[in-house]
Amino acid sequence: MPYPKDQKIKTRARILKSATELFFRYGFQKVSISQIMKEARMTHGAFYAHFESKEALFSASFLETLRDRGRARLVKAPLSVKKLIALATSYLNLRQQENLEPAPETVLFNEIGQHDERIRPLLQNSYDHLRKLLENRITAISRLQKLELNPGLISDRARAILASLVGAITLARMLPDETERSAILNAAQMQILALMGVQALQPIEG
Repeated sequence: MPYPKDQKIKTRARILKSATELFFRYGFQKVSISQIMKEARMTHGAFYAHFESKEALFSASFLETLRDRGRARLVKAPLSVKKLIALATSYLNLRQQENLEPAPETVLFNEIGQHDERIRPLLQNSYDHLRKLLENRITAISRLQKLELNPGLISDRARAILASLVGAITLARMLPDETERSAILNAAQMQILALMGVQALQPIEG
């Protein structure tokens, strides 16, 4: 006997929620379908009634998160400078992100160095989304300061901020020296502030 339509929708949402939480914590490669279904408290076989592959689920998870964050930002302030410069520290240790929520930028930071062609389009979408948020934030700050910045310069600053964030996280993850890791992240935060056109603040501690 087939499941009622509303039951199928609820089951799919349950799988999606569990997958999003696991992908957010550990990244695409380190999460298996078995782990997802165990988190959802469902049998492994039920997975394929709703998704054709782990890649399809990852894509659905990203798109759902993108929609949720888009709705949230309609009623909240735009991406804050404080949150932005805290990203490098927060994403350094992915198992200690209890105070962070899944977001499109999660994909970019979790999947640094990912070469799986099946999910690279999502990395591009994540990058484009975050770059646009940065461009909007830089534009708003420049207007408050009564500065005239052309669109090309604004886009280049957003790219430089993302390069600084990703580079700092990648390098810090590689080093065993905690002092140097912190120094790299703090230096990246100061560089981001300068690119945003914001006065220097105290570095955010990890």
